[in-house]
Amino acid sequence: MTTTGIQFIEKHGKHEYAIVPFPLYQRMVEAMEDREDITALERFHAEDDGFRIPHAIVQRELIGGEHPVKLWREERKLTVEALAEQAGISKAFLSQIENGKRQGTAKTLKALAVALQVPLDVLIKEQK
Repeated sequence: MTTTGIQFIEKHGKHEYAIVPFPLYQRMVEAMEDREDITALERFHAEDDGFRIPHAIVQRELIGGEHPVKLWREERKLTVEALAEQAGISKAFLSQIENGKRQGTAKTLKALAVALQVPLDVLIKEQK
């Protein structure tokens, strides 16, 4: 039995196998790979929270070694005084965090993240 170049092998009167021309097989493989790519892209968009880190911040943090709290404060156009007040900490403590002299507790960093409207993990500077 042949339909558009496809041959069927039957077992007990039912199709058991299909033999397809190689060009059709290649198109089928490409279509499956495209479907996998589309599914991965849909999953990415569904899970995307929309948060983006500006390139300038990435450069200044990675290359310049600046503290992310300072970078995000400047990005949000906040003064040290304004951010300290919003986070409920002193200006001196905020300054020490920004200059790397103190790390800040999890509670403090969470308050800063809320005030800066960023995920907490972007404010955590890795210790070397």
